[in-house]
Parts: sequence; structure tokens; C-alpha cells
Amino acid sequence: MDTPRIAVIGLGYVGLPIALAFAKKLRVVAFDINEHRVQSLTEHKDDREDVEAIEFEGADILFTNDPSLLKEANFYIVAVPTPIDANKLPDLKPLLNATHTIGKVLKKGDYVVFESTVYPGCTEEQCVPILEKESGLKHLKDFKTGYSPERINPGDKEHSFTKITKVVSGCDSEALATITYTYQLVIQADIYKASSIKVAEAAKIIENTQRDLNIALMNELSIIFERMNINTYEVLEAAGTKWNFLNFSPGLVGGHCIGVDPYYLTYKAKQMNYMPEVILIGRHINDSMGDYVAKKMVHLLESQNVPITNAKVLVMGITFKENVQDIRNSKVADLVIALKLEKVNVDVWDPKANKEETLREYGFSLVDILQNDYDAIVLAVPHKEFLNKNEDYFRQFCPNGILADLKGHYRGKIKKLHYWSL
Repeated sequence: MDTPRIAVIGLGYVGLPIALAFAKKLRVVAFDINEHRVQSLTEHKDDREDVEAIEFEGADILFTNDPSLLKEANFYIVAVPTPIDANKLPDLKPLLNATHTIGKVLKKGDYVVFESTVYPGCTEEQCVPILEKESGLKHLKDFKTGYSPERINPGDKEHSFTKITKVVSGCDSEALATITYTYQLVIQADIYKASSIKVAEAAKIIENTQRDLNIALMNELSIIFERMNINTYEVLEAAGTKWNFLNFSPGLVGGHCIGVDPYYLTYKAKQMNYMPEVILIGRHINDSMGDYVAKKMVHLLESQNVPITNAKVLVMGITFKENVQDIRNSKVADLVIALKLEKVNVDVWDPKANKEETLREYGFSLVDILQNDYDAIVLAVPHKEFLNKNEDYFRQFCPNGILADLKGHYRGKIKKLHYWSL
């Protein structure tokens, strides 16, 4: 293959760092269907704040929503979202649409590498036939494919694209060598060559499935220990003194990876006539935690003799994790909706989230001004703005009520408010 000419399709929290990293070494065409997103990036502004303005400097990159400009590339990297639908089944529409777009400009000798999370077999079973049909070319003979799972962690500046081990795979040995060489141009860490595309796809799926199951265990332990009047974090702290105890904690599991990826694996398992019981039970536990916390809050309010229909609760944080803007697949929304169904008056405050996007996605608004008469505060997302405060900080909003500190950051520091954590 000649010098790689890179095109990145999908400029979200995965695709943008990839595009900018390659653009420091090579010419890059960065494509997204969102015209507003393209315009913002052309002005070196990432409205999601995943990438700082300085990271655009020195990048030879063209941001575009014109698919015809993809023709100048010969190495395509696909980094579009792979969500689930309302029935918790894989929604491959963004992936397949991107594949159609590439197929229409594909040329002999080109490479297509998928980074989007998929189930094992998806690249070869779903994407390759589309590329062949749209291009009129033959896979292996005329063009080649690979899979390299993304490992971007939003908000994490330490484990960035170039600094973590990169898993790569190819449709044959030549493809593997070329894909490895191309990623080595920008990856500073090790590159691991998977034996096949399916192995690389499966590796990505189980990375997050493993985390999901471990967190589900912590959530179930939290429910059990609550009934025993034992603080879960004190138990984990004690157990953590053993050298091989794994460091996981309970919480609301949302986001694009842990809360979504296992459903891709269970979907494929069912196609293979196997019912993946452990994975699905873990998913059920984690998906139900918003309702669990809401019911616990109702119980705590009732124990404080607060009439539920008059109760005022402040929920701090709506994004899917701390210190990011992204609200998609936030399990805090499940908590808010469950409280509202109990007729509780809920204010949601998040200095990082977008008000219009939250209203459009979940049907409720964020507040700008906090009251001073809340019956309870739920610290749901521990943004840095919410940490390292004293008890008086919370009491100015909730003078004599409840602080539900889901991640246990204020354990042992709250004396006047009624304190609870998972």
C-alpha cells in the first residue's frame, strides 16, 4: 500500500481524537453527517469538550459532511455510534449507513477498518457485503478490511488514544501488516495483533461486559448490605486489603459502553441458540438501580415524616459519568423519572449538561437556581464541582434533610443531615 491517506467517519468522542492524532502525521479527511458538528470542528471548537482547542494545532485535517470528498482517502476508519434500540437490541443503522457511504467511494487497494463496537462476526457478516455491493469490488481481492476496537474513555486525559495498547486485526496477513503499520504511525504504546477480526470484536465486547458484571455484583451486595444495616463502602474498604480483591464499587451504570455493549454479545449468543443468563442478570441488576434508589429515597423521606407528594428533592448531576457533558444513556434519568412517578417534586442541576439536550432527550428541564428548602439531595454524579465541600455547603440547600451520596464520597463527613450511600 502507498502512503496511507486517512479518512475518519464519525467525529464523536471516539472519532475526533483518532482523526486529530493521524492529522499530526498525515493528511486526514474527517467526515460526519452532522453539519453543525462539522462547522464547529472547522473552527477548532469541540462543543462536547472532549478535545481542547490546542489539540487542533498542527493538524492537516479537513472537516466535512460531503461524502464525495472521501474519495481522496485509501484507508477508512469507521468510528460511528453503535447504540441499542428501545428493545435493547443492537441498532446498527449508523454503522451500516456509514458502510454504504464508504462503499460508494471505495477503490481497488483500499482498506476499511471498523472501530465501532459490534458483536463478533458483524464486520464480516454485515459490513463486508455492503462494501462489495456498493463498490462492485471483491473483498480480499480488491479491498481489505480490519477491526480495531476503540478504547476511548471520555474525560480521561491519561488513557488517551495514542497512549494505550491498540488491538488490531485484519482479514488476512497482508491486511494485518498494513493496518498495524498504519496505526504504528501514531500509537505510542504497544500494538496487539489479534488472530482474527472476530477475536478483536469479541475482545472489545468482553472488556465492558466484565466491568458490567463486576459492578452488578457490587450493586447486589449494596442491596443486601443495606438490609443488614452495613455500609457497603466500609465492607469494600476492608475487603480491599486482600491482595487480589478487585476494586469495583456500586453505582448507576450508564454510558455508551458498559450499559450497551453486553447487549450486543447477548444478542449474538441468542442467535447461536444460547441463553446468556449471567450477563443478562447482571444487566437487569444494573438497569434497575435507578428504580431502586428512587424507592429508597421515598422510604427515607417517609421515615423523616415528609409527605411524598410535597417532597422536594435536588438531584445533582445528570450526565452518564462524572466530569463530562454527555447525557446519553444516563441512568440518573431513570432515577429522576422514577421519583417523578412517585409524585416527588424533583429539581435536577448539572453545570456540565446542556439544558436543551436534556429536555429533548428525557423530557425534563435542568434548573439554574437552587432553592433552600429541599427535603433531600441526591449526589448522583460526582463532578469535581460537587466534591471537597463541607456539610454546610449541602445544608444551605437542604437544612435538615437527607443527603444520598451514591458513590460514598462524603462517608464519615456528614453529621447533621441524614446520610445514605449505596
